[in-house]
Amino acid sequence: MWEYFLVFLGAAIPWLEMALVIPLGIIRGLNPFWVVIVGFVGNMVTVMALIIGYDRFNLWLSKRREGKEQKESKRSDRAKKIWNKYGLPGMLLLGPVLIGTHIAAFIGMTLGASKRQTTIWSVISIALWALVFGILTSLGFDFFVRDI
Repeated sequence: MWEYFLVFLGAAIPWLEMALVIPLGIIRGLNPFWVVIVGFVGNMVTVMALIIGYDRFNLWLSKRREGKEQKESKRSDRAKKIWNKYGLPGMLLLGPVLIGTHIAAFIGMTLGASKRQTTIWSVISIALWALVFGILTSLGFDFFVRDI
């Protein structure tokens, strides 16, 4: 049970997220089905908290940055390029592998996406990528185990 809690926690932490935690949980020998479910829920909990608390978070962030010179980060620049080319669905679907789910949701809302649309596309994206990471890791290890 403790290991599944660590999967949940790791998936909830920005920069660790599902792309790392789901494969590690499966490699560790945990049940792939439950690793995918727990990883999905862990990531969604903090993304939903960000979406729901966006207004307060944005206010806190702007106060924190007040008086400081702002320089565009590489992730932020990449996110804006994705937004301009693919819109909210593209950014949230590509977010988990390019910039992170939390950053994709935050930047989408910063660029004018509604909380409802951000939530819908976040759920779709996180579910899809959780399945992809889980299935590919499981199949990859099954492939190597059969050859031994």
